[in-house]
Amino acid sequence: MATANIPQPQWLTCRGGKLVASSNGMSWLLDFGVEPLYALVAIPAEGKHGVKIMDTVNGHQFSTGKVYPTVQSALEAGAEALREKLGW
Repeated sequence: MATANIPQPQWLTCRGGKLVASSNGMSWLLDFGVEPLYALVAIPAEGKHGVKIMDTVNGHQFSTGKVYPTVQSALEAGAEALREKLGW
């Protein structure tokens, strides 16, 4: 997995984390070095893309409830939604 072409948000890097792309390009993992804590997964939505945010520890999931034109924009929106949920 690589971090190429993934914008690394300052709110994440200042806490020692990074976003890592999956091999299929449809998801990113939020990684703090030990194991991924969250997965951001692009999902089909109204002929475009939505995003599902999953906690990899307890399995809880939520969505932004919005539709995005590209996989990249959906995953970026998912990262921002996660930041807001975490209160960072």
